[in-house]
Amino acid sequence: MSFLPAFETRLIGIAQASPWFMAALVAVRQLGLNSWCIGAGAVRSLVWDALHDFSRPSALADIDVAYFDAATSSPRTDATFQKQLATILPGVPWEVTNQARVHEWFEGYFGHPVQPLLSLEEAVASWPEYATCVGLSLTPDNVIEVIAPHGLEDLFGMVVRRNPMRVSIDTYRDRVTKKRYTERWPRVQIVPCQGA
Repeated sequence: MSFLPAFETRLIGIAQASPWFMAALVAVRQLGLNSWCIGAGAVRSLVWDALHDFSRPSALADIDVAYFDAATSSPRTDATFQKQLATILPGVPWEVTNQARVHEWFEGYFGHPVQPLLSLEEAVASWPEYATCVGLSLTPDNVIEVIAPHGLEDLFGMVVRRNPMRVSIDTYRDRVTKKRYTERWPRVQIVPCQGA
């Protein structure tokens, strides 16, 4: 899905103005991955903090680094990258996940099986809420690239809406409760789920 260029420009500007986010992008770029991004909650928090004019960034449970490498079969690879990032940029709650392997552990964690993902873009499109289906990467010549398969409207509209691609209604409701979105960002709107 295409998204409004004005939102993309605004998102890139917010990222460029954030010392912590730019440092994180530079750190991940040093891993030399072919297909990667920082996404999900890190991008959501970055943008919603900016839209709320917060002077300090919100605390993050983790900085999600997603990459896609179908040739890597070892679960230890993620941990290796995480350790490298902790050396490059210490004190950051890194969480590194090879999206090509998500189907191997998803059922054990979330209770239902999923099909293998075929690309980083497909992975980003499957994340829990449309506002978090966004990833940013940094090219060698310092250009920020945006992945936003569902657009940027929910992110900039500060709307929490379930992405049904992989997230059950129960999981969505649990996330809304645990994440405390409206306590952290008062202008956020939650779209409730209908059904069981």
